[in-house]
Amino acid sequence: MPIVTTTIHGQPVPQPRPRVSTRGGFGRAYVPSRHPVHAWREAIRRGYHGPRFRNGVSVRLQFVFQRPPSHFKRAGELTAAGARQQHPKPDVDNLAKSVLDALNGVAWVDDSQVEELLVTKVWGEGSRCVIEVASEGNE
Repeated sequence: MPIVTTTIHGQPVPQPRPRVSTRGGFGRAYVPSRHPVHAWREAIRRGYHGPRFRNGVSVRLQFVFQRPPSHFKRAGELTAAGARQQHPKPDVDNLAKSVLDALNGVAWVDDSQVEELLVTKVWGEGSRCVIEVASEGNE
């Protein structure tokens, strides 16, 4: 089973809700061009250096968030509030959506090929996303 692991350094950005407008009587949904999700998705596309899978895939995503300074005392140890803070925002489903959409046409033909998805988010040193893709076969 081929497994490809990629680490994308930087602050993970969730997929935002689309905005809706009408033009010529027709509605359209879009994400504003200045939204940071576009740069995040481009970093993911550039950072992936594996094959394009054509069969079903299993995907594991780990989002690591840098703890804010407010979580620490002057001596560098965690404050009581920082130690209790276990669930950094944003939601895992929106984080996963931005990664899965970015890898369409790069790691797989379409994200409908994802048969299994495990998403975790944790506090750690430096913000990043670790992407692991596994499949029974490729190309």
